[in-house]
Formats: sequence, C-alpha cells, structure tokens
Amino acid sequence: MTVTYKDGGILLSGEENFDPFVSCECGQCFRFEQISADEYCLIANRRKLVIRRVPQGYFFAATGEEEFNTVWRRYFDLDRDYGEIIGSVAYDEHISRAAESGGGIRIFRQDPWETLVSFIISQNNNIPRIKKIIAALCELLGERTGEGVYCFPAAKAIAEAGVEGLAPIRSGFRAKYIVDAALKTLDGTVDPEAIKNCSYPEALERLKQIKGVGDKVANCVLLFGYGFYNAFPVDVWVKRVISGYYGDGFDPASLGEYAGIAQQYLFYYERNVLGASK
Repeated sequence: MTVTYKDGGILLSGEENFDPFVSCECGQCFRFEQISADEYCLIANRRKLVIRRVPQGYFFAATGEEEFNTVWRRYFDLDRDYGEIIGSVAYDEHISRAAESGGGIRIFRQDPWETLVSFIISQNNNIPRIKKIIAALCELLGERTGEGVYCFPAAKAIAEAGVEGLAPIRSGFRAKYIVDAALKTLDGTVDPEAIKNCSYPEALERLKQIKGVGDKVANCVLLFGYGFYNAFPVDVWVKRVISGYYGDGFDPASLGEYAGIAQQYLFYYERNVLGASK
C-alpha cells in the first residue's frame, strides 16, 4: 500500500482487496451516499469523507496525513491482510466465487454505540429507509460540527428525548428499543466498553439484554462495531445462501475465526450480484 499526500488529500494506491464503494454497499454501514459511479460520500468519526476512484487507486479528498493515519487507516482496517483471510475462508466454490466478486470488502471499525442503534433500526427494514431514519435521528438529536456534519447522538440525548421525542424520525416500533438501548447503556446494564473485553458468547448475551436485540442484531453489532470477526449475522439473504448451498447442518464456526468476513462476501454476492442480475 502506498499513501501519497497530494492536491489537498490522500491518494491510496497499490492496496489489494480494498474497495470502499463495495464495502459501503454490503450492509454494514448506513451513513453514505453514492455521488457518482466513481465518487462516494461517507460520514463517520464526526467527519465527512469524500472518496473518489481514480486510475491510481482511491483519493480521500480534504484529508491530511495525520487524519488518515489516526482515523481512516483504522476505520477501513487497512493494516489487515485480507488476501490471507480470503485464502482461509474460501474453502469451497461458493465462498470462493463470492470472495472473488466482493474481495474488496473491508470490515469498517465503526463506533459500537452507533452500530447498535443503527442495527436496531435495521430490523424488518430496507436499506434506503434505514438510511433515512438514521439521517433524521442525527439531525434531530446529534451535535452539528463546524463542517456541517450531524454527529450520531449520544445515549444521553436519546434517553432524554424518550419514545415520544423520537416521533419525528418515524422509526415506528423500533423507537422503544432505541430508548431502551440508551437507558441500559447509561445505567451500566450494557457497558459498551466492557463488551470489548468479553468472550464472544458473553458479549452476545450482554447485548441481548436490550429489548428488541436478538442474535442477528447482536452479531451485527459485534462484527461491525467491536471487531468480533467470528460473529456471523444471519438475515434473509444469508438464510437464502445457507439454504441453497449448505442446508440445515451448516455451522458458521466451520469458517474459522473470520466467519463474519466470509458472511459479508456471501451477503454481497447474493444481494448485489445475483440479486441484481435477477
């Protein structure tokens, strides 16, 4: 990987298995917009990042070396060898094909609290509406930075708003789950920092203390918010993959410590490649 500071931004070149656009579209985050075929805008870490695809690689606009190294390098998981991971999980033709299609996927290192609320909102919902609700929540209760970015609201702001205060974002039945997550975070029932040091089974059970958080949402939070790469979220798309390719006896643990990354390849391939072709 070569990192070059030029034209007021960072040019990232020579990095294999990295496609931030595919990574945005694989269901792990919701605060992004496609500006054009070669340009995306992503909001994370209280910042707005515009990424452009250029012949040499990807250009991170208005980003300095310090910001890239302290914020975005970790966020995009750029120091991990995903080529090695692909080799470890691609043990059959289905995952190999999916990894070939979505091999540019990186697991973003997102804020655990934002990830928790985002995936509570995702329940029985489609991605455009999830994005709309999250954007409305940030504008309603989030701090506005000097750059005009609405930050994701803290648990305290959501708890003080209550279920009635969330009415403008039109999240429906999910509002009571969002508020419960805020209250249990504030009173220490679910300590986001403590979860980082839990075993996977213990972390899963702790998150499931929140109303409306079951295995699927908890696994999403652990994979995308905490870096538990063995977490394997199962939604309708992944159920379809498992049913079609593996049957009832499939055990995600057979994919090893990076089962969650294999899940992302399968999800993206089924939804964005096969789904689009159909």
